[in-house]
Parts: sequence; C-alpha cells; structure tokens
Amino acid sequence: MELIQNTPDLSAYLAADEVIDHHHPLVRETAARLAEGVVDSYGYARAAYEFVRDTVPHSQDAGDPRVTWRASDVLELRTGICHAKAHALAALLRAEDIPTAFCYQSLLHDDDGGDGGGSGHVVHGLVAVRFNGAWHRQDCRGNKPGVDAQFSLDGERLAFPVDLQSNEVDYPVLYAEPYPVVLSALKAAPDRPHLWKTLPTAL
Repeated sequence: MELIQNTPDLSAYLAADEVIDHHHPLVRETAARLAEGVVDSYGYARAAYEFVRDTVPHSQDAGDPRVTWRASDVLELRTGICHAKAHALAALLRAEDIPTAFCYQSLLHDDDGGDGGGSGHVVHGLVAVRFNGAWHRQDCRGNKPGVDAQFSLDGERLAFPVDLQSNEVDYPVLYAEPYPVVLSALKAAPDRPHLWKTLPTAL
C-alpha cells in the first residue's frame, strides 16, 4: 500500500499543537532521557516507540476507565487507548525532529477500541515515521497475547493486519494532525465505556 501525505509540507509533520504538545516540559524531559545512550535518530525512534508501547498501558488492557488525548497527559497519567498512545509517540518523535504522521485502520472490533471482542468496526490509530525518504507505519498500542507489534523499517510489524474479507480497511492517508472526528470523541468522552460508543467506525 502506498502511503499518501495529506499535505506536501513536511514541516507539518513536525508541528506542535494542543494535542501533540512536544513543547511541554514533561515531553521534553522524556525525550531527553530517551535520547541518552542512543547513537542516531533511528535508535531514538525505536526507544521512543518501545517506551510508549511498553510503559503506557493500553487502558482497555489495564481496565482503566480514564480517557486521555493530550500527549503530555498520556505520559503523565500513563494510560490511553491506541489514539492517545499514538499522540504521545508522535510528540516524542517530533520533539527530536523526526517527521511523524497519524494513520488509521478500520477494524472489526467495537467493544474495546479495535482490540478484540466486538461485533462491529472501529477506527484504530497508529503512526508513521519518515526515514530515508519513506514513511513506515508503527503501532504502539501495546502487546498482549495474540498481539506482537514491533518497531520496524523493514516490513510492517503492526498489531492488527487487516482482514479484507471482514471489510477491514487500511487507510493510506498520512495526516499531520489527529483525525478530527476521532479527536472530538476522545475530548468529549467522560470515560472509556462511553468512548467505545462514540468512536467512529470508519473514516
């Protein structure tokens, strides 16, 4: 699948805003700590990915009802669904000048945010990083039995390969900002059970 930027301006994939707040002291401190001991930007990207994947539990896996959406809050509270964790990873990567985009899948699981057990579709969030002139998708939602996502620039190692027979979709567009409908659902949700009812099923 060819990944398509929704804006040709690469600087848009480095920007900070209220969601991807990589100017926030906690984001900067976390980025600086992760940068210690790595030899290049590739090593940093892998370290940031593994940090978010492994140290910020997916709220469904952890049974945490809290909803986060701002990158610094995800890092501070150490909880979030796939979209929130993608925001946190994007902030850490952009903090070190690594272009990072938001990308999405529609998966056949609606009761737990794209992670199994549901009967309908829901939009699942991940990121793409740009290295050597190409984009590479990465999914930091967190591993569990049956899910083994890894940072990779040599073939995708995503959490959920799509099943076309189930009408699941890989969306090729790379967004510089989180998709508005997804972000609105995150911001409006008082808790995770409510969020599962309001996340979009497709883009």
